[in-house]
Amino acid sequence: MTARRYFLKFLVGVAICLATVLIYRSLARYTLDEIEEAVRSITGAKLASAFSFVILSYLCLTGFDTLALRYVGKPLAYRQAALASFTALSIGHNVGLAALSSGAVRYRFYSRWGLTGEDIAKVIVFCGATVGLGLATLAGLALLLRPVDAADLLGLGAPARIAIGLLCLAIPAAYLMICIFLPRPVVLRRWRFEPPVPRLALGQIVVGTLNFACVAASIHQLLASFTDAGYLEVASAYVTANMAALISHVPGGLGVLEATMLSILPSSASIGALVAFRALYFFVPLTIGMPTFLVSEAYYRHRGGRYSKQTVM
Repeated sequence: MTARRYFLKFLVGVAICLATVLIYRSLARYTLDEIEEAVRSITGAKLASAFSFVILSYLCLTGFDTLALRYVGKPLAYRQAALASFTALSIGHNVGLAALSSGAVRYRFYSRWGLTGEDIAKVIVFCGATVGLGLATLAGLALLLRPVDAADLLGLGAPARIAIGLLCLAIPAAYLMICIFLPRPVVLRRWRFEPPVPRLALGQIVVGTLNFACVAASIHQLLASFTDAGYLEVASAYVTANMAALISHVPGGLGVLEATMLSILPSSASIGALVAFRALYFFVPLTIGMPTFLVSEAYYRHRGGRYSKQTVM
């Protein structure tokens, strides 16, 4: 193992330790009874509304794979892209290290459908770029569109908020400009980037932003029973918390997402709403995605074995 790998493992270990401290400090003030009572206080209408945004988010995520398959020149039927995307992400969101966990599931599906290892790697990188573009765009819009006199949960003054918002929006803008004006591959040492056509790049920005906007809307619906924080405030807090979860590499961001949002949102915000969100966005899809993956594995194994017997005969 190289020194670089040791260093990366060290950084991940430090991040997990910091995340553990943050989780403990933020959640230790709640008892299980308090959390249970808070979850029960959320109305059925709010739960249904929040879950509808969860469904919309996962529909947006299928667009990640649909665009990625067109990028690598191997477009598949939407039902195939949707199956691979939902199964991979419903598992990857809970396991953590999404590029590896969801990437492995994607490999199982796409390799059967004619994609090479290089194609699948490009699909994974493309989807990862879509995540980054969506987060940056939503963060920029949330910071810039909030009223100037609104309470700032992040502790930023108006000038700092505007500057950070513009910096966030500069990321997708620069990406789009590269795709428009530099159609040739960009090579930096061993790193090679082949810009997608502008139509696909714009699609990445739109579908990535819509995905995270739906996630923030789901959290906002659940928090509405406990705090009067507006949608843009919740969106800003969610983007910040999601980045912390990604950096920590804790499986599924478990506890990191909740702890970070609780430290940003008003004190009236309830851990119960965030526990309900985790159940709706992480656990419910997992109960569908995992059996779907196991059934698909059994199906393709049986079909492969049958074809092998026919070949032998």
